[in-house]
Amino acid sequence: QVQLVESGGGLVHPGGSLRLSCAASGTIFSVYYMGWYRQAPGKQRELVAGITSGVSTNYADSVKGRFTISRDNAKKTVYLQMDSLKPEDTAVYYCNTYPVAHWGWGQGTQVTVSS
Repeated sequence: QVQLVESGGGLVHPGGSLRLSCAASGTIFSVYYMGWYRQAPGKQRELVAGITSGVSTNYADSVKGRFTISRDNAKKTVYLQMDSLKPEDTAVYYCNTYPVAHWGWGQGTQVTVSS
């Protein structure tokens, strides 16, 4: 059974940065395309960024130029570097396969951007 553990969230001021991590276990991680998703209060979960099993990446328009997704297959971990954070980035962030989430969701990590 695949387990996903997200970490790295927190409270940050507008314009600040955070780096999220998602560690996977119970799967051959390297073959899967991976993505970061987020869900803000009262809104549906949305895809934020995706990365192929290689190095190709894709971003939602709302985060393009500010967020960077990367992965370390040896550590079975996917990262999301978030810069120039805005209040509208406030959400719980999750990782899963991309472009369709095939695995069960982890607990997520809360990101709050507020002054």
